[in-house]
Amino acid sequence: MANEMTGDLRFTDPQPRIHSTAQLKGCRLGQYVSVAERVVLREVEVGDYTYFERHAEAIYTTIGKFCSIAANTRINALEHPVERVTQHKISYRPNEYFRYLGVDNGFLERRRGKRVAIGHDVWIGHGAVVLPGVAIGNGAVVGANAVVGADVAAYQIVAGAPARVIKPRFPAEIAKRLEALGWWDWPRERLFEAIPDMQALKIEAFLERWGR
Repeated sequence: MANEMTGDLRFTDPQPRIHSTAQLKGCRLGQYVSVAERVVLREVEVGDYTYFERHAEAIYTTIGKFCSIAANTRINALEHPVERVTQHKISYRPNEYFRYLGVDNGFLERRRGKRVAIGHDVWIGHGAVVLPGVAIGNGAVVGANAVVGADVAAYQIVAGAPARVIKPRFPAEIAKRLEALGWWDWPRERLFEAIPDMQALKIEAFLERWGR
C-alpha cells in the first residue's frame, strides 16, 4: 500500500481501481483512476483521479485529470460508413461472419484518426454521447443525455441534442485564472492542504489565496 511505502497516512493507495466486470484494451490509466462495473474502454488515456461510473464506454480518447464520467455515457460513439453500399459492420468487420476476410484496416484507421480530447475537471453527465473528433475544454460540463457533435470551450456548460451552450460556468476572467492556476497538476500534498478551502471559500477568495 502507498501509505505503508511512504509513511504518510494522509494518502490511500494511488493504484487504479478497476471493477472485475470492466473491459479495458490498450489503455493507460493515471493514479487514483476508478473504473466502475461494466465500463468498456478501448485505446483510452485517462488522467489522475478521473472516474467512470457504471456502463460508460469510450474509445480512441484522451481524458484529463479529475474528470467525472457519469453512467451510461458514450465517448467517441461508433461511426458507420454511411457512404458505402451498406453501413452494416459486415463491410468493415467481415471476419465476424466469414473466413478469409479480415478487418478493414482503412476504416479502422479512419476511426482512430477522429480521436476525442477531453481536458481536466470535465463533467460528462448521465447518458451523454460525445461524437468522433470532438474536443472538450478544461472545466466544461456536458448535461445529461446531451449529444455533443462540436467542440466545447473551457468552462462552458452545454446540454441538449445537439448540444448547445447553456451558460459559462464562471465569468471569463475567473475561468482564465483557473486555467492559469492549473490546480489539477498540483502534487497531492498541495491538494490535501487546498481541499478545505475548495469546500469553504468562494471561487474568487480561493484564487486569491492559492493563486499567489
